Amino acid sequence: MTCDTCASDKPSAAPTSFFRFLRTGRETRLALIGALLIAPGVIFHELLPFLGVQSELIDLASIAGLLIAGYPIAGSAWRALIAQRRVTINVLITLAAVGALAIGAYAEAGFVVVLFAIGEAMEGYAAARTRDAIRSLMSIAPSTATVLRRPVDCPSCEPEEQTVATQDIQVGDVLVVRPGERIPMDGRVLAGASYVDQSPITGESIPVHKQAGDEVFAGTLNGTGALEVEVSRQVEDTVLARIIHRVSEAQAHKAVAERLMDRFARYYTPAVVGLAGVLAIAPPLLFGAPFWPTPQDQGWLYRALALLVVSCPCALAISTPVAVISAIGNAARRGILIKGGAYLEALARITAIAFDKTGTLTKGEPSVARVRSVRCVDPAQTLCAPCCDLLAIAGALERRSEHPFARAVVAAAEAQGVSDDYPAAQQVRAIAGRGVIGQVDGREVVVGSHDYFDCSLPHDEAVCKELDALTAKGLTPVLVGVDGAYAGYIALADTVREGCRSMIEALRRCGVRVTVMLTGDNANVARAVAEQAGVDEVQAGLLPDQKVAAVRALRDRYGAVAMVGDGINDAPALAAATVGIAVGSGSGQAIETADVVLMGDSLTKLPDALRLAQATMRTIRTNIALATGIKAGTMVLVLLGLSTMWLAVLADVGALLLVTLRGMRLSQYR
Repeated sequence: MTCDTCASDKPSAAPTSFFRFLRTGRETRLALIGALLIAPGVIFHELLPFLGVQSELIDLASIAGLLIAGYPIAGSAWRALIAQRRVTINVLITLAAVGALAIGAYAEAGFVVVLFAIGEAMEGYAAARTRDAIRSLMSIAPSTATVLRRPVDCPSCEPEEQTVATQDIQVGDVLVVRPGERIPMDGRVLAGASYVDQSPITGESIPVHKQAGDEVFAGTLNGTGALEVEVSRQVEDTVLARIIHRVSEAQAHKAVAERLMDRFARYYTPAVVGLAGVLAIAPPLLFGAPFWPTPQDQGWLYRALALLVVSCPCALAISTPVAVISAIGNAARRGILIKGGAYLEALARITAIAFDKTGTLTKGEPSVARVRSVRCVDPAQTLCAPCCDLLAIAGALERRSEHPFARAVVAAAEAQGVSDDYPAAQQVRAIAGRGVIGQVDGREVVVGSHDYFDCSLPHDEAVCKELDALTAKGLTPVLVGVDGAYAGYIALADTVREGCRSMIEALRRCGVRVTVMLTGDNANVARAVAEQAGVDEVQAGLLPDQKVAAVRALRDRYGAVAMVGDGINDAPALAAATVGIAVGSGSGQAIETADVVLMGDSLTKLPDALRLAQATMRTIRTNIALATGIKAGTMVLVLLGLSTMWLAVLADVGALLLVTLRGMRLSQYR
């Protein structure tokens, strides 16, 4: 819960030190002036009273400091009471200051206001540091780029280099990226080769080799080679822009603990004001205790005012948001995009994780291992003419599909030089989780799974045995049908991502009890991949709606469940999980649906995300315990008459400083 006065006057960038931050805002500058004015009163009246230094000038300076530093706070308190009919922290502090002023505790009244303003500035400083970390992401992408374009007055001339603002670059433009320059836009390498530092986007510490056909991201740093890059996204749609937008948007998705603290403060603050009123009036009325301060007793009015000060829920309110914001900013810098505090908290509770297979546990870059047409004339030959024709027909259909298997078939057709034998398919439609169907050169062609063909297109038992033998070896066969008749099969091979087994082991150390593979692929292939990856359970042959049912069943068994996927068909299961996690190289729909996105192709960041989430929740719980303990102890001292008002303020600000610094540590957590 941010002080209303501070929230309205936050600087646009985070200074390098807290003292410089105090000098940048109007309210914080007033607090600094107030601190200078009350300093003599605090020193001579509170810290060193035995010196006997008394002066009306010291009292006047303390009152002036109170008025200067307290003006924004009192204004906010008045607006809250009159316009919003709410008793806020600012109301509580204003009442304490006015009461202290009424009993002649001028230095203490000023001290209450000044330290409260400075304490609230700590929260603003923490938030500004996180916003600055996010803003630094924006600055890594160049504002201009070198584009190859033909001169306006000579359309037939050769393209020449022009410097253009990034917002004026269109999809399809060709950029020239020199060695050592940052890549200004997302795109695909047309020419050249180089190592590119992708750490701002994917968190990878080692530069990645890029060559013709590879994708590159805005904001990444080119190495020693020159590149020509064809732009694939507008500046507002780049991966970097989406990261910035999502992290900024994440602050709207509060964690459960944060929402509870907001509701707690809404009722707690008015209750404290009522309790302080009872404390000030009841003992004098019922027991004849002194109301005003006397040489022998502080008086119950003074104790009530000190209770108001120490009861400020600032430290409790800031204990959660500063930790959440710091953790989300840290994750974004490391290539882990967490879309809100609620998802960060849920991630810390995960006990089971379900994985898609193709493109998630495997590289998603399968290759064609075998092609067999029913008209094959020479099985011993790598590819005879009928088999090449089958590959060409399948490639014409798969050109219209985004599935990794489709890309493998198209690539194989291109490699064999048969990709242009047939025009691209028309009237293409997907058979959810089973295959794709369309018209190729006037013929109806279907490419689908073995299960689908078992139900729809007849084929020999010998074919089934041959396909079963292939799947037992870890290959995935897709069958091809032409005009309602089985025409042959294409067997594909995919490889498990490097580091999968160590990633699964790391998840177990993070408290994950079970890992499950959910795939539409054949059970034999799925088991082979699961064994290589180290996954505990396998559920194969699942359609998208069956994956959703499987995720819900896992939630019933284990409680908090994460689903990790990359494809369009994974989106429903991602939405059904407690936390949906998308691999950043996956489809746009999966990334939009997911609550957490792992930028790049690696799953090794998944244990890191869990560790960060768990560290965040530990920090929040400890912060709440510390803030509550400090306040409870100080309240007891106040009620016993053993604490002064300025000591109560120090306890409150000390608790605020402690939880703020502990929360900010998460921005550097590794």
